[in-house]
Amino acid sequence: MDKRTGLPIVGMVGGGQLARMTHQAAISLGQSLRVLAAGENESAGLVAGEVVHGHHTDLEALRSFAAGVDVLTFDHEHVPGEHLLTLAMEGVTIRPDPAALSMAQNKLVMREMMAGLEIPGPAFAEVSSVDDVITFGDKHSWPVVLKAAQGGYDGRGVWMLDTAQHARETVPELLDAGTPLLVEEKVVMRRELSALVARSPFGQGAAWPVVETVQSGGINTEVLAPAPGLSRERTQEAQDLALRIAATLNVTGLLAVELFETDEGLLVNELAMRPHNSGHWTQDGSKTSQFEQHLRAVLDYPLGVTDLIAPACVMANVLGAPETPAMGPDERLHHLFARYPDVRVHLYGKGERPGRKLGHVNLVGDRMEELRDRALLAAHWLSHAVWLDGYEIH
Repeated sequence: MDKRTGLPIVGMVGGGQLARMTHQAAISLGQSLRVLAAGENESAGLVAGEVVHGHHTDLEALRSFAAGVDVLTFDHEHVPGEHLLTLAMEGVTIRPDPAALSMAQNKLVMREMMAGLEIPGPAFAEVSSVDDVITFGDKHSWPVVLKAAQGGYDGRGVWMLDTAQHARETVPELLDAGTPLLVEEKVVMRRELSALVARSPFGQGAAWPVVETVQSGGINTEVLAPAPGLSRERTQEAQDLALRIAATLNVTGLLAVELFETDEGLLVNELAMRPHNSGHWTQDGSKTSQFEQHLRAVLDYPLGVTDLIAPACVMANVLGAPETPAMGPDERLHHLFARYPDVRVHLYGKGERPGRKLGHVNLVGDRMEELRDRALLAAHWLSHAVWLDGYEIH
């Protein structure tokens, strides 16, 4: 407990942009989020008032950090599970707890749990040899999706295998490197959706409108809230599914359930137990942002209202250009605001490099397509200093 404010202290492991934006939400709750950052120049470390430097794989660093906070939470899923179990046995309050978080840390464990609960998902199999993949592909048809069971994100740790020969060329090298693998059928889908929910230790749940996520090269580039044309029944199905998973796993905090929408129904793709890229739109498009809600949930406060504040909101990620523009980011912001004074910009304080998530923009209004056009133009301008529609800045 903070003696100055009388409020509990939240510690977040990881100093990336999710911690940075959670810190912003913490300020209005009278807090300065305490952050364990691996390096001096991490996104949250540049702005948070209380930053401790230490690596998330170092048990002693975690133990020392946890001793100064009331509840421990995360901006990524990469803390070793055995470290979390040790801390839990030592009395540290961890939210989500290690048992729940393990489902987001290991895709094979998650798939097996989902199958046991009869939650719909793609066919899958554990991979211990290349023959496992070939047998699976022959049964379920090629291509198949090979995944690293742990550690992959933003398209990393995922390989599309078109043929048995492709599997023979890829799988042995990964297994020899010690990469735990699973294989999944390639799903024929209409689009990808995300159902974002929160759950408190008390058991209260809250769900945001289901959104459509647009991917490019394995990276989420846009989020459309609410998902265009999604029926009320399908929306309810996705929200109920996410809340059911949260309750079954005893999740505390945020849970993002990534979904495939197919002709036959919804399939669960992956889980994330933290604020999520598919929820960045909530900063400007919802009555309660995902970052404030995560804090409310891990502190066991009553959860906030999740309604949209306008009929539509579009989020577009700002991804580093192949070559850093000659025009600096300050001038790019100047020209962006001159053209679109209503755009909401969230930059992460990161150095520019190709494909890196540098920030995102949100636009809120009445017409999804018009918002989408402007969001994509704005995001591309911020990363490339080029207006795709030929707009002249002078």
